[in-house]
This record gives sequence, C-alpha cells and structure tokens, in this order.
Amino acid sequence: MRFNQLFNRVRHTRLVTGLFPLTGATAVALISTSCPSNARKKDSQYGSVDTEKYSSLVRSVVSSRVSCQTPASLEEEDEHIYGPVVKSKPPTERPAAKAPKNHFPLVANPGEISDPKPEAEEGPPTRIALQRGAGRGSTPSVTRILQQTMPPEQAFYLERWKQRMIAELGEEGFKEYTLNIFRQGKQFHSALESVFMPDTAPAEEGERSEAVEGYMESISHVLEDIGGVRAIESMVTHQPLGYLGLVDCVAQYRGRLCVIDWKTSEKPKPYLHNTYDNPLQVAAYIGALNSDSNYAYQVESGLIVVAYKDGSPAHPHFMTSDLCQQYWKKWLLRLEEFVEKKK
Repeated sequence: MRFNQLFNRVRHTRLVTGLFPLTGATAVALISTSCPSNARKKDSQYGSVDTEKYSSLVRSVVSSRVSCQTPASLEEEDEHIYGPVVKSKPPTERPAAKAPKNHFPLVANPGEISDPKPEAEEGPPTRIALQRGAGRGSTPSVTRILQQTMPPEQAFYLERWKQRMIAELGEEGFKEYTLNIFRQGKQFHSALESVFMPDTAPAEEGERSEAVEGYMESISHVLEDIGGVRAIESMVTHQPLGYLGLVDCVAQYRGRLCVIDWKTSEKPKPYLHNTYDNPLQVAAYIGALNSDSNYAYQVESGLIVVAYKDGSPAHPHFMTSDLCQQYWKKWLLRLEEFVEKKK
C-alpha cells in the first residue's frame, strides 16, 4: 500500500514537470521534501502484540499486589527493613512547667488584706535600715540571688553589652560610667524620699543633678496616683525561706496597696518583659514583707516604675495579684537553684 502511494506521488510529480519545465535537481528536491517523514517511518515491533494473550497475566499481577499488600503488611515490612518506628511527641505539646518543691504562699495571712485606711490613721512610713555586718552576711539578698541564677541567655546579652561599653569608653571610662549611674540612682531615691517624707529630707536636697531633675519630671504623672505611703527604703526578711531585701516603697497606687520599685533607664521599657528580672524582684519583696512580723499588713500587688533621664513620661507597670503569684513561683525556682549551687 505504501509503495502504491509513493508511486502515485512520483507519477504526479512527473506530470507536473511535464507541464512546467524544471531542472532535474528541482524535481529531485520536490520528491525528497514531499514525504520525508513517511520515508523514515518503520513498522513498530510492538504493533502486532496480541493483548488478549497477556491480559490474564496483567490481571494476575495487579490483583496479587492489591491482595497481599495491606497497611499492616507494609508496616511489618518497614519495621523489618528499617527497624521499629520511633514516635515523637506532637509539636504542639509543651513540656509541663516546672513547679517549685517548697510552694510557700505569697500571702501569709490573706485575712489581713483589707481596704486602705485614711492617711491620717496610717502613721509615719516604716523605715528599717538594712543591716550590714557579720550577721547580715549569712542571709543572701534578693539581688544577689537573682544575679547568681541569671539565665545563660540573659547573662550573654549583659556581658555583650558590657564589652561594647568597654570598647567604646575603655576600662576606666566604663567604671566611671557605672559609678555615675549608681550615684544618680541614689540621688533619685533621695529625691523620692523628700517627696514622701518631707520632714526627713536629706541635707544635699538642693544639689540635684540635671539627670535627677529629669527622672523626677519623668515620674510626675505617676506620683499623682500614689498616696498612703506605708514604708520607704525599708528592709524585709523572709525567715522561713532565708533571704532579705530592701523595699523602695510600699504605698497605694490607684487605690491598691503595692510594693513599688523605682527603676531608671536610658532606653524605653514600655512592656513588663523589658524589665527582665524586676518582676521576680518585686514578687520576692512582697513575699518577704508578708512574712515579716515588722509589717502589720499584707500586700498582693506590685508596681514597677521606669523613669527616664530626659524627662519623657515614665512607664508604670502594675502587677496584679495573679501576675504576682506567677512571678512568685518563678522566684521560688530561682531561690531553689541558688540553694542547690551553694551545697
């Protein structure tokens, strides 16, 4: 059949060349370009395969695979080849939070938490000086415990900041910088004392630095919400747990009795987590005050006030009772870690 087709095409070409004279080369070109694909095609060796002959074989292979390979058999085969499957925990499952071994209550006597008394009935603020000497050295302070149990990541960033400051200021310059920060903090607390206890204002009251003036301007809007001061720069001791601390202030903040901690910062700290371990410090002070017999009241709230040297509005971070309970548990864990390290 193909030969007949080719023969007809050649005969048709000869007829055309008879009507239009062409050269021999042109005629050959017409013949070669008219059916190049057909000339190269060959019969496939699979074109005459008898599918009926192999249909039963194909069906048997397919059916056998379906019948013998089940999920159970596949698991057995995988376990035989790769070993038992190690099933990991779901990624959404978080490890259980670590609980302190000695869960001492934050509020020792909840019944003593009552409505605030009028300022006239409260009397002068309590001020118990921090004991310094041989006896005091055996009881660790809150600051010391937090410093020696600082998380590695936090310690890393603190050390990196220190090295950057030394690279910029030099060793002596960094020492002078830290000394100046300490001096400004002391003057700031003295200025606060003159506000809450004007009758006992320190002699150097008139020598405030520009930085202290900026701090006082920064907290001016917070001072409007504070009243009924109960304690100023007063020591608190937790005898059962064995630690002590120096409370900056205990007063009413918007009608809630709080342990208040005043902080200074060169950078804005608009959120509580920006204050790092300060919430644990406040919770530790609250627990110590509530267990200290020198204080005839109980506190369940806290306040961290971050003041700025440039006079920009301070950030007050109020700690509710529930929030203080959370940080109290974290403090107990840090205290246990400190005790373990000392063994």
